[in-house]
Amino acid sequence: MSGRAGRRVVERVLVDGTLVLETPAHLGNGDAEGLTDMPLLRDARDDSKPLLTGTSIAGALRNYVREYEHGYTVAESPNDLARQLFGAVQGEISIQSWLLIDDALGEYPGIEIRDGVTIDPQTRTAEGKKKFDIELLQAGTKFDLSFELLFTEGKDELVKVLALGLRGLERGEIGLGMRKRRGLGQCKVTQWRVRRYKVTTPQGLIAWLKDDRSAERTGPHICDLLGVTLKWPDARETFDIDATFKLESSLLIRSGSGAGSDPDMVHLRSYRAGKEVPIVSGTSLAGAVRARALRIAQTVLGKRGADLVDQMFGRRIGGSADQPSGSRVLTFESEVQGIHNLVQSRVKIDRFTGGAYPQALFSEQPVFGGDGSELKVHLALHNPEKAEVGLLLLVLKDLWTGDLPLGGESSVGRGRLEGRHAKLKYRRDKDKKTWELMQRADGGLEFGGNGTLGELEAFVQALQSYGRGA
Repeated sequence: MSGRAGRRVVERVLVDGTLVLETPAHLGNGDAEGLTDMPLLRDARDDSKPLLTGTSIAGALRNYVREYEHGYTVAESPNDLARQLFGAVQGEISIQSWLLIDDALGEYPGIEIRDGVTIDPQTRTAEGKKKFDIELLQAGTKFDLSFELLFTEGKDELVKVLALGLRGLERGEIGLGMRKRRGLGQCKVTQWRVRRYKVTTPQGLIAWLKDDRSAERTGPHICDLLGVTLKWPDARETFDIDATFKLESSLLIRSGSGAGSDPDMVHLRSYRAGKEVPIVSGTSLAGAVRARALRIAQTVLGKRGADLVDQMFGRRIGGSADQPSGSRVLTFESEVQGIHNLVQSRVKIDRFTGGAYPQALFSEQPVFGGDGSELKVHLALHNPEKAEVGLLLLVLKDLWTGDLPLGGESSVGRGRLEGRHAKLKYRRDKDKKTWELMQRADGGLEFGGNGTLGELEAFVQALQSYGRGA
């Protein structure tokens, strides 16, 4: 008799949860053919149901556990938590995963079509042949997740590793699908269902075979349901900006879809809680922030500025020889609240005659702000260096003072913001600092948090001295 011995499973832990998308998500099928450039993955037996594969869930959980234990961009080690739970390939030996994850079929209210385009950073206009459309699941789409953990004697630690990964879903810290770093695929599980079966006893084995749920436990916190306390420190290092702005004038981020009776240009909207709301997309915010960061960095550092921006936001791909790199700056979608919808009619002017250009009358429907308007901006930087934090602080200053507009038609005054409140969080090594900035009615600023203004100034000074002596 040959072969390896069985794993001698003594207990099975089954966990179910309903995952809800908080922002639209693209779970692609990898097929370039379809009504859109990037179609969604659907169940082969029922084309009306979106499919979230078990491999996608496993990959997201494994990556989260690795980052939590070691930090961002750190490779796995032979004995780390992710390998203990999800298995690995060591030489010629393949170690199976202890966690079984089912594919999940979704129930969704509909789909959204978003247009995408590549912007030339020099001209700030769309690049030729770089426009595409993408199919997205609407926010509110639900997936029923199902996990089954097997473990033997002495493997009790696996329950804690599973709890760590599932807690990431519970906290909304794990994104799914494409463009997670641009605000898509944000999701959360708010209710768990846990069943445990001791399969070494006849009663436990029969209960597992019959899927007996009489002893099922439900609740919002997976650690409580599994009866574990997590002991591992969070090794992730970040710099976060959470800022609230007032929309001073109007804002127009063009939407590529709409009804036939809509104006020619309509501000981008997305479904939230069953209704369409105006939003600022993560891609639009990222484009504006990157362009301004590049301008500041090149002004301060010259040619070294472009290298710094590429390290933060990833390299632009211009040809087949260019090596891609992911962005360490994350941007998130946000709803624009307290606005008014008005339609404006505009006309193109002939610069030679000074009169109206023939057949160039068009209408627009931007969103208009005011004292009651509010827009929240969330930026995050992974593995922050001091010079990089200083650069983001200068970008925040430009957003705060209205010098950096968002969206299109900034030349006619659209997209200008006015800062109201900002919270900054810096976590690097053992250094954990927070700062709060509040705009006073008299135009001054109030400061709070455990950090000092001198420390913020040190970040900006680090930008000015970046790369010297290298």
